[in-house]
Order: sequence, then structure tokens, then C-alpha cells
Amino acid sequence: MNTFLDEAEIFVQAGNGGDGSMHFHREKFVPLGGPDGGDGGSGGDVILRSDRSINTLFMFKRRRRFAAENGQPGGPSRMRGKSGQDLVIPVPVGTVVRDAESGQTLADLTEDNQMLVVAKGGIGGLGNVHFKSSTNQAPRFAEKGEPGQSRTLDLELKVIAEVGLVGLPNAGKSTLLSVISAARPKIADYPFTTLSPNLGVVEVDEDYTLVAADIPGLIEGAHEGVGLGHEFLRHIERTLVLLHLLDGSADDPLAGFRQINAELGAHASSLLEKPQIVVVTKLDLSEASERWPALERELHAAGYPVMGISAATGSGVRELVYRTADLVRSEASKVEAARSDEVEVITVPPNPEYFEIERKRGTFYVTGHAVERLVVMTDLDNDEAVYRLQKRLKRMGVFAALTRAGAREGSKVRIGETEFNWDETYEPEVKPQRETAAQRRAKRDSR
Repeated sequence: MNTFLDEAEIFVQAGNGGDGSMHFHREKFVPLGGPDGGDGGSGGDVILRSDRSINTLFMFKRRRRFAAENGQPGGPSRMRGKSGQDLVIPVPVGTVVRDAESGQTLADLTEDNQMLVVAKGGIGGLGNVHFKSSTNQAPRFAEKGEPGQSRTLDLELKVIAEVGLVGLPNAGKSTLLSVISAARPKIADYPFTTLSPNLGVVEVDEDYTLVAADIPGLIEGAHEGVGLGHEFLRHIERTLVLLHLLDGSADDPLAGFRQINAELGAHASSLLEKPQIVVVTKLDLSEASERWPALERELHAAGYPVMGISAATGSGVRELVYRTADLVRSEASKVEAARSDEVEVITVPPNPEYFEIERKRGTFYVTGHAVERLVVMTDLDNDEAVYRLQKRLKRMGVFAALTRAGAREGSKVRIGETEFNWDETYEPEVKPQRETAAQRRAKRDSR
């Protein structure tokens, strides 16, 4: 039996890009074959895919770390490395995905088979064939692969159902769900029988069904974490219609009605705007049948549609199903109409070469996606690669910005995980090599 779990935290790591190859063509009678190192393969992405066949986040209770495959390094003859395979992680429909560090909502997966890339694989490094130029015929460096993205995610499951059954413990929610659907929730004559939301598919007629959710009993203070309700109030947010069940045999059913509505409003005021049908249950009991006329008058006076039923005998149940279905259809059409009027907002991404410089305790921190990617993909042990990095940073305006920020010779500068002492006049010990006269003569002779 699956344990219901509606919150989880996981760590995802996309694959690293493969390193580019530093290789030279070797062939008999071709003394100057030139560079032919291939590019590294891209790392695999980590993707969340919503799956209607899953109804819990229980799988993340034991496994919390997920990593996609790394890209393979490039090879000779311009051979590109194999790209890493994407990792697709199935999650239930209704999963809200948030970045754990920033709290930003990344997506709300409300439909089956939606795909969300939560960590992008690193691109493969370029082989040395790309760095050949008129002034550097034999580049002896290649790019390193870009590290894949990693992040911690908060997953929250909100049950998808058109109808939510709410009420105090023992109001008869589980019993009603078992009568109107094929769901078989645990039922007993004591509070908090239901420890997790139960879903049931209700067949209204041959062509129409709806999904109902039995939300665990709420008690006073539920929105503040008292009792079981705090954990399950979120599941009511997605419903279109609420069936508010009152135990007609209780001493004061209306007190419970007001209490539940107060808890709903304290959790989210929008819950009180959802249409409610008040359902007085257990009318097969004499106490409930005696109170029913007075309850009906008072609730009608307050503006609520009200129905009386007995799940034990089936009295009024079918009429309740039909009335609920009509209300669900009406609300669904309103939602659909609102969707058609929605304007798509397109966010223009920031300049990829945008960067910032911040000074902290004598160190200049340079941050920005393009700048940090340049550094991490550079072989800092290779003077030619470092020389190329310097030229790229100058072209992007990083050197000029550091000077304006007050960096002087010997200042500490940090880009990503790399720290170095600032020296604007630095020249590498080994500059890109030009062809020698002997090499030029050999090339002419080979033609």
C-alpha cells in the first residue's frame, strides 16, 4: 500500500559537457596536417514530467538525489563526443515545483505529460580546430566542458479534483465518497479516520465523470498547524466546487459550519469565493431528521444552497451528484472563458553578456552567466587558453569595469570559483605561435 506524501525536497544535477580535444592531424606525407580536435558532447538535462498514473511523491522519500549523464570528450579527426542522456523524472499531475534557494515557483504541472527542464546540461567544449587563425596555425589548447546546472527543488503536490469534500471529522465525507464513487477510503466511527486525501471518480452519466477529493477533517487552528488540516488545506485550492458536509446529528452543526469556513478563509480568502453546497448528512438518524427543517431554513437565509442526505440509505445522494455536476460544469466554463481572454506575457531574457562587479572585503567579485562560463571552460593551466580568455574578457568590458570599480595592480579578483591577482598589463609567457619560415617553405613544397 502506497503511503501518501505531498511534499518533498530533491537535489538535481545536470550532466557536465565533455571537454574539447587538443589534437593534430597525423598522416603520412602530410607534415603539417593542422589541428583536428573535436568538440565535447553536451551534458544531459534533468526534466520533470507530469504523469497522471502517479498520485503521490512517495518515491522521493528514499531517493532525493538525481543526476543526468555527462557528455563525452571530443576526439581526433573532428570527432564530436557523445552527448549525455537526459534524465526524465516522473511526478504526479498537480505538482508545484519551486527553487529551494530563492523560493521562486518554476512551474505548476497541472496537466498530464507536461515537461519541465529543471537543470540544463553543460555545453561541450570546443576542440582546438576552432581556434586556428592566420596568426595561430597550431593552437595547443581546447575548451573544457561546461559544468551542468544543479539546484535543490521543493516539490509540493496539490490534489487535482473538481469537487472537494470538507467538514469536521466524522461529518461523513469518507462515507459519501465511498457511495458516489469506486473509492474505498478507510471508515470508522472516530475522528481523523482519513489521514490523507482520497480521490474518487464519480460517474454522473455515460458521457460525464468528475473527480471528488475527500479532504481530511479540519479543526480549529488548522491553518496555523493544529491537527491534520494544515497539511491538507492546500489540496482544496484547485477544486472548482466545495461540498461542505455537516453532521446533522451533532449538537450544533452550524457551529462546525462557521468554524470550517473560518479556517478556509484564514488559509486563503479565495477559498471562501468558491461555490459551496452545504450537505447535511445522517438524516437517517432521528436527531438529524428533527434538526433538518431548521438547518435548511437558516442556511437558505444565509444564501447557501443546501441539501439533506443519508449516505447509509442513499436518500438524496443521486440528486446531490446531479446538482454538483451542474455546478462544476458552470464553473469549468467560466474558467475556460477566462483562459481564452488571458494575454501571453513574453519576458525578454537579459543580455547574456551582462555582468556585475561587487567589492567585498578588498576582493572584487565579478558575476554573470557569460563571464563565469568563459572562466570555467578555460584550461587555466594553459597559457594560450588564458591569453584567449583575457582577450574575451577585455572585449566584454570586464577589464575596463574593474578599473572603474577601483581595481589596482595586485587587487584580488574572483570570477566564479577562480581567484587571481589583478594585473592589467599581464602578458602570457607563451603567446600564440606564428608559422616559422621553415614551416612556410615546407607548406609551399607540399603543394
